[in-house]
Amino acid sequence: MRESGILLPIFSLPSRYGIGCFSRDAYDFLDFLERSGTGYWQILPMGPTGFGNSPYQPVSAFAGNPYFISPETLIEDGLLTYEEADSFSFGSNPDRVDYGALYENREKLLAIASARFYEKLDTDPELSESFSDFKHRESFWLTDYADFVAIKKHNGGASWQEWDEDLKKRDALALSRIKSEQDVKECINLIYFEQYEFDRQWRALREYAAKKNIKIIGDLPFYVSLDSSDVWSHPEVFLMDANLKPTVVAGCPPDAFSATGQLWGNPIYDWKALSTVHYKWWTDRMQRNYELFDVIRIDHFHGFCDYYAIPFEDETAEHGKSEKGPGIALFKELKEQLGELRIIAEDLGNQTPENVALLEESGFPGMKVLQYGFTSWDSCYVNHRHTANSVVYTGTHDNTPTRAWVEEISEGERSFTRRYINSLNTDYNGLVWDIIREAYRSVADLCIIPIQDYLCLGREARINTPGSGEGNWQWRLWKGAFSNELASSIRGMTEVYSRIPKTPEVPEETQEVIETS
Repeated sequence: MRESGILLPIFSLPSRYGIGCFSRDAYDFLDFLERSGTGYWQILPMGPTGFGNSPYQPVSAFAGNPYFISPETLIEDGLLTYEEADSFSFGSNPDRVDYGALYENREKLLAIASARFYEKLDTDPELSESFSDFKHRESFWLTDYADFVAIKKHNGGASWQEWDEDLKKRDALALSRIKSEQDVKECINLIYFEQYEFDRQWRALREYAAKKNIKIIGDLPFYVSLDSSDVWSHPEVFLMDANLKPTVVAGCPPDAFSATGQLWGNPIYDWKALSTVHYKWWTDRMQRNYELFDVIRIDHFHGFCDYYAIPFEDETAEHGKSEKGPGIALFKELKEQLGELRIIAEDLGNQTPENVALLEESGFPGMKVLQYGFTSWDSCYVNHRHTANSVVYTGTHDNTPTRAWVEEISEGERSFTRRYINSLNTDYNGLVWDIIREAYRSVADLCIIPIQDYLCLGREARINTPGSGEGNWQWRLWKGAFSNELASSIRGMTEVYSRIPKTPEVPEETQEVIETS
């Protein structure tokens, strides 16, 4: 089935309170997708972020980012007032996320709502039951996450690697003692409220999307951060020594772009140990993600085939070793336990016979990025090399927007791009739309376009520059970007290239009930 989607992170949505969230603007975007004949919304990871604000370095592989909770919804529910929400500063530039302002003030605002929420529990049995059901359903990760965040805050934000030995090793008596501290108890209660509210608001938004026949593509980072609740609560999942220090960490070997390689620092999974327990942690993780999304894009898919392991104490990646990943065994186990796996494999980068074979055996669609195709002769990313079981993009969140790309490539590369797609446009905006059209023409079943490309935005709208720690994950849309004119232009292409989503078939018994009523 041929369909199309738009890539837009939650944090990039327009909103009143400093960062995109599950506000009315998110619902407006879903309305826009419906008008444009677009069937998928692809987002970036939604986990809580730590230092650097990267969604690919989450503090938890299971929790949601509390910044995405809509203050307006809390106001509608009587947990906040507009005066309270407006009394905090969340940044002064509507085009950029100010994470410093959010860090200083968002929790304070949510704490006000949390206090009223707990008061309401005493008089609202339905709410109390819903809250209890949530805590029970998600207890396999929620308790550990709340404990982790509260103890970390109690320790002045220090990494769990620096905590007292008994807390590092999760001694039951030590945990019980610190959880009796008033500040820790209050923080744990706040975390429970935040995660409940995140879950409730997101599920309402996803239900609205389903009514619009729009599916949501989530994004799952391959690795987790060392300073995360996952590594603290489940060190057995990772390659750690007896003192809970990683023995090896992740990265990339030296290449033409870096003589010393890349040292990412993420702990590496103990795949051998995981295989003996049927990959339980990964099964739990995928199950949680399927609660939240219709399709999951898995970042760094090649890591399941092989990965680069660097000694923990090393300061560069020069002395790492390539090791074998779990391969198809993991996905066979996941399919056996979870059923059909709706996955997009981020298979960009070095293509080896081994990782190509793994992708083929898995049956998952890989990614084709046109920006890469037009700067490399006869690349696997240009249209004539595409296959139906793939997803074509003009660019991803790691690319510069296509308008900036066409300006910055060489004249030879620009000439080749024009000749390949038969574009006579000398205007750069027109050329961008011709490249978008080329993506729509692809035989790939799914076509995903970043919203910046439809709007012909330049480098100022770049989401992430790999290898750079400045200015990432901050770009935001403006109010009014989801215009009827843009929706009409997009719909024209979805119709011409047969990418209008099909209306789901209604089962006969359901149809009979509808007709009877």
